Amino acid sequence: MALRTILNLDIRALQGVFQQFLPISHNVSMQFVRHRRTKHWNPKWKLFRRLKVIKVDLPKFNEKRSDLTEEEIRSRLKEHGLLPARPWLERQFFISSTGGVFEAYVPPEGDGKVSPVSTQGAKQSLQHLEKKTKTMMAIRKIRQFEEDFDSPTFCKEATNIYIKMHELMAARDTENIISYVTEKAYPEVTHNIHNKTIHWKYIKDIESPRIVHARCTDVVTKENIFAQVTIRFHTQQILAIYDRFGRLMHGSEILAKDVLEYVVFEKHIVNEYGKWRVHSKIIPEWLPPKQPSITTLKMVEQNEQ
Repeated sequence: MALRTILNLDIRALQGVFQQFLPISHNVSMQFVRHRRTKHWNPKWKLFRRLKVIKVDLPKFNEKRSDLTEEEIRSRLKEHGLLPARPWLERQFFISSTGGVFEAYVPPEGDGKVSPVSTQGAKQSLQHLEKKTKTMMAIRKIRQFEEDFDSPTFCKEATNIYIKMHELMAARDTENIISYVTEKAYPEVTHNIHNKTIHWKYIKDIESPRIVHARCTDVVTKENIFAQVTIRFHTQQILAIYDRFGRLMHGSEILAKDVLEYVVFEKHIVNEYGKWRVHSKIIPEWLPPKQPSITTLKMVEQNEQ
């Protein structure tokens, strides 16, 4: 109690001392102000005092760029030492297929006609075994992305894709055919089918389809991998093509022919939603040229010339 009384007396005493320096009519709170005499009076320090303050041009946040003209935008950029922005010319693109066949399979001469028991047939079988190593390595690479990949199962799937592609081509269904052919094969398949009537029928397999070639490659980056598998089809088919006047141009609807083809299927294996599609057909160099189709022409009389 005595200590509190002493403190109160000291505080009151201090207040009385400070009130002597204040006018009696003004009851204001105390404020300590540094006297001007404490500043530098020498004029040579005036420059240094001014350099302590840096003027900053604050950006105008309420200003919209759309309200400025091109000249005003250019002058603002020039003030800040910036170059005008270049127009954005880059476009996003997605590579869904390759542009060709990498390491194309070379069919042995006389394939489909030479018996495997003969000397030439045994030689072809030996060459096939030599190339089989790279094919097995490529299939092993495919199985890293497709665990259920199996050669007999894939051959059945490829046969269905092959048949569906030809049926859509005969029906001239250019919208749905892209689901069974790649972007590289699409113009080749749809070329020259307009103004024609196509009758195509798949009859049977003379030999079971088999994988003869497989390769994997990367495009642009190491992680972007495409796979190509070449399948040998030896089938019996019926093909007849009629022109716009209904005249037969090629083939027959009655006679069935044996067809030996090497079809390349491609897939973007790193794509989770990728699927196998027809990419190309390999035509061997030793194959004789086909006969041109019979076309209907209009005879022009001399008077019309």
